[in-house]
Amino acid sequence: MTEQAIGLGLVISLIFSETLGLAAGGMVVPGYLALMMHQPLRILGTILTALATLASLKLLSGYVLIYGRRRIVVAVLIGFAFGALSRDYLIVKAGDSALDMRTIGFVIPGLMANWMERQGIIPTMSVMVTTAVLVRLLLMLLNGGNIIH
Repeated sequence: MTEQAIGLGLVISLIFSETLGLAAGGMVVPGYLALMMHQPLRILGTILTALATLASLKLLSGYVLIYGRRRIVVAVLIGFAFGALSRDYLIVKAGDSALDMRTIGFVIPGLMANWMERQGIIPTMSVMVTTAVLVRLLLMLLNGGNIIH
C-alpha cells in the first residue's frame, strides 16, 4: 500500500507541477499524508512541525548563507530535529486517551518547509492537501475501499 501511495503521489504531483507550476510539498509527502488521513492530529502535528522548521530556516538564513542544496539539507535536518522532539512531546494525555500529534516520517516536515519557503505556505498547502486527497481516493478505488494502515 505504501508503494502505491507514493507512486500515485509522484504521478499526481508531477501533473500538478507541470500544469499549475506548484509542487506538493515534496515528492513523497502527498503519499504519506494520504496514508495517514485517518490520523488527522498527526497530519496537524506534521504541518506545525513544518511551520516551525520554516520559521527556524528563515531565522537562520538571516545569519548564515543558505541556498541551493544546502537549504534543502538544512531544512531536512531542522525538520528531523523538530520531528524527533515531537515524538517525545506531542503526545498529550487527555484522561484515558492520548492525543497523538507526532510527525509523519523523518524528512516530511523538512521537505514541506523547503517548498513552503520556495513557493509560499498557502500554495504549497493547497496543492499538498489536494494531491493527498486524490491519492487517498485512488487508493480506495484501487483497493476496493479497504485502506489498512
